Amino acid sequence: MSGIYEDTAPLRGGGDTDRVPRAPAEAGEPAAQVPIRVFEPEGNARGGIVVLHESREFSVTLLDLMRALAIEGWTVVAPNLFHRGVAAVGGVFGADLFDDFDACFDWLTGRGVFPDCIGVLGFDSAGTAAFLVATNRPIGAAVSVAAQGIVEPITVQADALVRAAPDLKAPWLGLFGADDPATPPADVDRLRDATARADVASLVVSYPGLRHRADHPDPADADLGDSHTRIFDWFDSNLR
Repeated sequence: MSGIYEDTAPLRGGGDTDRVPRAPAEAGEPAAQVPIRVFEPEGNARGGIVVLHESREFSVTLLDLMRALAIEGWTVVAPNLFHRGVAAVGGVFGADLFDDFDACFDWLTGRGVFPDCIGVLGFDSAGTAAFLVATNRPIGAAVSVAAQGIVEPITVQADALVRAAPDLKAPWLGLFGADDPATPPADVDRLRDATARADVASLVVSYPGLRHRADHPDPADADLGDSHTRIFDWFDSNLR
């Protein structure tokens, strides 16, 4: 099937994660499902990209970005990280994050996508989530835009990025803006140094102003092509 549609991805039986073990589902109990939105390319997919997002709604520009990724040949899967209800509001971290990512990962591999051809992309706090997924799961590539919680953890369920950075298991690209108050340039410099100590490739790019926001560009800034292009090139280079 090609195009855009809604589907569900089953959680692994009981939702086991590396860090937080869970009791297995009782016999006869149906597996929990993660609602997903899927963008599929025409023809065979080159790989898959899991898009994490911090809002219950998709912005028009984020939808356009996912469509563009699908046009380039990627199957794009965006899980509803808030499907558990009120308890999940305000956070996309901890065991629930890894459970939901694993469900999307399994959904993609079940449709013939090779594990090393699966990437993850996130913005803001979901960019932090994408980074942490890349430190916990052996995926093909990861991209974070405006990832917060660089020096101090964004939540008790997440590591500070500078502390988790040496554990990166996938090539990681980070895009930041000099005028973004949530990611001060000094913190970004510390993250650049920390990720350089990982065993995988990393690249941290700092833009003047807010030119890193490929998901919701500033209408006053017409030149956001570089940040957009870097996301596509990173996946193109690493998901092979």
